[in-house]
Formats: sequence, structure tokens, C-alpha cells
Amino acid sequence: MQSTNKTIARNTIYLYFRMMLLMGVSLYTSRVILEVLGIEDYGIYQAVGGFVLMLSFVNNALANGTSRFLTFEMGVGDMTKLSATFSTLLWAHIALGVLVFIIAETAGLWFVMHELVIPTDRMEPALIAYQFCIISCFFQMIIIPFNACIIAHEKMSVYAYVGIVDALMKLLICYLLMLGSIDKLILYSILLCLINILVFIYYVFYCRKNFLEVHTVSILDNSILRKVTAYSSWNLIASTEGALSNQGATILINMFFNPSVVSARAIANQVNMAANQFVSNFRIAANPQIVKLYAAKDYDSSKKLLKESTIISFYLMLLLSLPICFVADELLALWLHEVPNHTSIFLRLAIVTSLIQVFDTSFYTALYAKGQMKENALTSPLLGILMFPIVYILFKMGLPPVTLAWAMLVLHIIISFIQKPILLIKFVNYKIGDFVDIIIPCLKVLSISLLLPIGVYYLSYDVLLSTWIRFVVLVSVSISSVLFTVWFIGISNEMKSQIISSIKRYL
Repeated sequence: MQSTNKTIARNTIYLYFRMMLLMGVSLYTSRVILEVLGIEDYGIYQAVGGFVLMLSFVNNALANGTSRFLTFEMGVGDMTKLSATFSTLLWAHIALGVLVFIIAETAGLWFVMHELVIPTDRMEPALIAYQFCIISCFFQMIIIPFNACIIAHEKMSVYAYVGIVDALMKLLICYLLMLGSIDKLILYSILLCLINILVFIYYVFYCRKNFLEVHTVSILDNSILRKVTAYSSWNLIASTEGALSNQGATILINMFFNPSVVSARAIANQVNMAANQFVSNFRIAANPQIVKLYAAKDYDSSKKLLKESTIISFYLMLLLSLPICFVADELLALWLHEVPNHTSIFLRLAIVTSLIQVFDTSFYTALYAKGQMKENALTSPLLGILMFPIVYILFKMGLPPVTLAWAMLVLHIIISFIQKPILLIKFVNYKIGDFVDIIIPCLKVLSISLLLPIGVYYLSYDVLLSTWIRFVVLVSVSISSVLFTVWFIGISNEMKSQIISSIKRYL
């Protein structure tokens, strides 16, 4: 376990370095791109690009199985089986990429032209952008086996370096957009497509050079394909729900409201995704170890690592979500020249939903490690799928666009605290006490961390502080409150001793 924790810590450092750079670049580029494209074109790109990604929901189901089977076979240690697994999965992703391309160019093209709310004078640029989104989607689909291979080998430094280059290229996009003389929406879609192709080429080159299992790509093992298909078939409904929750939500809003509302939700999601990187990077580092321990039949260590990583994931998310909720208006005002309506409430609700979702994604890892996908696929995703007809009816009745965000929050409360615990108790030998050990420390830290920032929040309005001063004060107080509460209440004395010892060794 000590060696495992060191590996997780080292890989987390790589991922957090990547995350900090990507977060800064993402927030900066979003501001510049929104300013250059304008609220309307930015919303149009989010709508057509989101629709293409929604079409690839089947690929998302297979992607989950790809990562799981590669990591599992690596834990078993059979190189022949690992090579056959990689090759089979690569061909499966290529076949799906071709299928999505055909659907996008037929039924998908009709939907974009006739169902989305796009101004007539922007239809032609929107359709051209749609074509480049399709090409980008194809390369994003077939890169998945290579990406999963890097993560399974825990080469997080490579993952970090590619992220840095990707961030630098997106900075270059901002510069080229300001210089380019052709339509900005078209130019933006072309440049993003080129980045996806270049990243794909590098991943292929690196994997072929460093991993033996990538050298053989001519094998198509039907027995492996059947296993992955059976595993992924139960995850298909989950992928459908995920596509609806992300890209489908964008399409739903665009069917009832103008592109500026799509821009508002997209901007809120941009900040939320940046905050979520704190948790997702840690989970990327921890999840392979949880799966490998389970594959080696060390079930107690796998469960212990899951419990510890869930609590830490919650603390990391709280560290960002608390200040963002308190300074959402100031953050958006300082970040953007023009803030679309509804952005602030979209952002706050998205951040709170992500904080709750930490438990959902963490608990899912136990099911993922065991391969127990059927029951999860028949419950959790169906709740999300059923939510969309309800929201559609509410929109028809004239309710505001933030209705969707409230529905998402309620959905993830049900999934995180009812559905996932029931499945883990029934199928993965978890007990109610295991969840109490996780949830109670998190609730204690949350409730105590809120006290001081709430007081400062209302006091800052009474003394009429400027936007900048309010922003700095509220962020500082919120972060300090979380850190002190976690240190004195949220972690054990053993963990404190380990942290102090690590700091002393480093110094």
C-alpha cells in the first residue's frame, strides 16, 4: 500500500501540473474566443459540436470497457492477451468511428438544418463548422485505446506533457483568430480539428515506441470482443445518459432558447470543468491502482483505497467549489467583457452538482473494478434518461432554462446517496458502515467550512466593498476555511503525521 500511495502521489503531481496549466489556458481562451466569435457564434459552435459528440455515445460505452480491460489485463500480466486486447479494441473504435461519421452526415445533418435554432444568415458557417466537428470526433474516438494504454501504464508525465502542448496550441488559436480574415466560426472549427489530429498522431507514435502491446494491431479476437461488448452493453445506457446530460442538454436548450442561452450554459460548464479537473486528475491516478488491487484479489486494500480516495476527492472539490459559489458574479464580471444572462445561476448549480457527483463517480469505481455493470446500467442511467422528457415538458410549459440545472442537481443527489450505495452493498460486499465512514467526515467538513464564508459574504455587501476586494476576500476566506477544517477535523492523525513527514523529507 505504501508503494501504491507513492505511485498515486507521483502521478497526481504530474496530473495537477497539467491541470493547472490547462485550467488557466482554458479560462483565458474561453474569454478570448467568446469575445472574438461573439455570444451568438459561440453558442452555435457549442450546439453543433455538442450534437456531434452526442452521436458518439456508443463510443463512450466502449471507451469505459477499453480502459477497464487494458488495466485489468496489465494487472494479470499476460502480455499475449494484453496485445490481443489492444488490437481488438482499436479495430472496434475504428468501426464505430466510421459508423458515427455516416450517421452524422445523414440524419445528423438533417437535424442541424431543421431542428436547431440557428439564424438564417449563420447557417452556412454553422454547417461548415459541423463538418470539421465530425472529423474531430472521428479522431477523438480512435485515440481512446492509445490514451487508455498510457493511463494503464500510469505514464502520467506523458499525459501531462501532451496537455501542455495542447494548451499552447489553443493559445495559438486565439492569436490566429484575431489575425484571420475568414469567417471566425469556420476558422475556429478548422484549427480545433487540426489540434485533434496532431494529438492523435503523437499518441500513436509514443505508444508504438514504448509499449509492446501496441506493436500488433492486426488481431481481431472475437472472444475478447464479445467480452468487451457484453461489458460495454450494460454501460451503453450509462453512456446514453451521459451524452444527454452533457451534449443532449445543450441541444435541448438550443431547441427552446436562442444561442446566447447556450453560450451561458457553455461558459458555466467551462468553469465547472476546470474545477472538476482537481478531482478527475486525482481519480485518474487512483483508479488504476484500485482496479489492479482488485484484479490481484487484494479486496481489502482495494476497498480501503477507494474509501480514502473518495474522501480526498470530496475535499479537493470542496476547496474549489466553495469559493466559486460565493464569488460567481465577481468571477464572471472580472473574467468576461460581456456575461450572458443566466450564466451565474448555471455556474452555481453546476458546481454544487459536481460536488455531489464526487460520490457517484467514486463509488462507481468499485463496480467498474469488479465488472458489475448490468445493475448500474439498468438504474442510474435510466433515471437520467427519464429526466429529459420531464424537462422537455417543463420547457414547453414556459419554465426558464435553469430548470435543467435544477433537475441535474436532484438527479445526482438520488444517484449518489441512494442508488450507488444500494448496488455496492448488494454486489461488492460493502456495508452501511463503509458509507458512514465516508459521508460523515465529508458532511462535517462541509458544514463547518460554510460558517465563516457565509458571514463574510453578507458582511462584504454591508461595507460596500469593490468587486476586486470582495473577490480576493471571499476566495481567501473560503479556501482558508476549507483547509483548516480539513486539517483539524477531516483527516486522521495518522494522515497528518504522513503529511508532516513528507514535508520534512522534501525540505
